[in-house]
Amino acid sequence: MAKRPQFLSDTPAGLPARLAALKLLDAVFRRGETLDVAEKAALRGVDAPADRALARALAGEVLRWLVDLDVLIDSAMKKPLPDDAKPRMVLRLMLAGWLRLETPPHAVIATGLGLLAGGPRRLAHGVFSTLTKREVSLPDVPTLPDAVMMRWQDRAFDIAPGLVAPPPLDLTLRDPGQTDALAEKLGGTSLMPGHVRLPRGQAVEQIDGFAEGAFWVQDLAAALPARLLGEGKGRRVLDLCAAPGGKTLQLAAAGWEVTALDISKKRLERLHENLKRTGLSAKVVVADALEWQPDAPFDAILLDAPCTATGTCRRHPDVLHRISQHHVLEMAELQSALLDRAQSWLADGGQLVFATCSLEEEEGEQQAEHVALKPDPIRAEELPAGLAPTAEGWLRTHPGMLSDPGGLDGFFIARWQKH
Repeated sequence: MAKRPQFLSDTPAGLPARLAALKLLDAVFRRGETLDVAEKAALRGVDAPADRALARALAGEVLRWLVDLDVLIDSAMKKPLPDDAKPRMVLRLMLAGWLRLETPPHAVIATGLGLLAGGPRRLAHGVFSTLTKREVSLPDVPTLPDAVMMRWQDRAFDIAPGLVAPPPLDLTLRDPGQTDALAEKLGGTSLMPGHVRLPRGQAVEQIDGFAEGAFWVQDLAAALPARLLGEGKGRRVLDLCAAPGGKTLQLAAAGWEVTALDISKKRLERLHENLKRTGLSAKVVVADALEWQPDAPFDAILLDAPCTATGTCRRHPDVLHRISQHHVLEMAELQSALLDRAQSWLADGGQLVFATCSLEEEEGEQQAEHVALKPDPIRAEELPAGLAPTAEGWLRTHPGMLSDPGGLDGFFIARWQKH
């Protein structure tokens, strides 16, 4: 059995934490919100850090294991509940607390049934008691929703093992030369120079070196696109669709003269904070990339394009249930338009790196097939051990890769050069 995730408290939370988890799930399923967006309203009034963490954890585990939780619920009922019935959602939370967070059944009942009243409470109590008496369990790997299976096909069976638990904490270092020293100091591991991986659950602001700007949080896969542009040596680079800014920091640390452009002023606030904290510099521009025009061509362009973000399903399992084929096609159209503009802003001899944190081929491979530049194949020696480029010289990662050290997000990355 895969190791279960660890959270901030072993003490079962009371009703407020369970109610907050229920609100989070309601926001995802009824309104199509992301967990991040839903948190502000759902966690209002839940002040204890442990309770807030448990509310998020419960919602996350339900979203990871939804299909399998529903199979268990249905096995204990003569007539299945509607998918959106409140008793079903409460039972999902109760089972996730018991089977994933190892909360004792009596504590699950005491805190979970308070979300219901009347007949639904008796129904939930009966179903949960039946399942505990049967000593049911979840499979080792979560079953993905049918719509996801249809999109990912055979790849889904390789991806699913990476969704068993939330990911560890990846740090990108301002100075790659400090990798070994910082990994030893923090008790972490490194999968390549400039990267340190720590166990999840730590408050980033309290980690040694944070205040001094020695690092920033960035998934290992998310750090690869900027690395593929190498050392800047004072050359000009455009970080297109830059927010929240991790790649801008990488490029600035690698010696590039960076222009960071994004349409969202609010999302760029974190970049301004991190530039100040790390002592790095970049020109930050708030503009729509489909309307903006540069004054001169760039030596390199990094386009980490807006996408469905299905590759972040380890940390954002809501994407497994919110994203449809309609969303995929809508984002693919935007990516094509951005790629067309980015190519036109590149100086002769310049490099273009395109990336999306999506597992959908329409947002990766199909985009790369239509770029009118000379391919600049990614080389194995540019990547962490265990990853390899495709036959076309592209890179495709997914959560099931590098699973022993904790996995990584799903990305598509390709590189070209203008002649």
